[in-house]
Amino acid sequence: MAMKIRLARGGSKKRPHYAIVASDSRMPRDGRFVEKLGTYNPLLAKDDERRVIMNVERIQYWMEQGAQPTDRVSRFLEAAGVVAKKERSNPKKAVPGKAATERAEAKAAKAAAAAEAAAAPAEESAE
Repeated sequence: MAMKIRLARGGSKKRPHYAIVASDSRMPRDGRFVEKLGTYNPLLAKDDERRVIMNVERIQYWMEQGAQPTDRVSRFLEAAGVVAKKERSNPKKAVPGKAATERAEAKAAKAAAAAEAAAAPAEESAE
């Protein structure tokens, strides 16, 4: 049985509340789980200690049994110092999209045309 440590959503519409659970990877997100390992409330402030509550001993137990944490849960574990921080790479993060690139090119062309127009009368008056 492939186990995952993941988030199961609860709460109402626009008011999410998640449980950190150990479940079979074949079960649905909010479906049956083996054990509840903690909670996550994204509505609380990032520095609030009640935002993420985890039973670290049980999480370590399930990881020893072969359970794989999802990306979000592994970030919680990294913040708690339970697992080593992974190196993540997103090389295209700072590259602007197609529309933004086109807007920047248009703005640069417009600025160059304005500079030429400003320089042309100055040259004529100098002669």
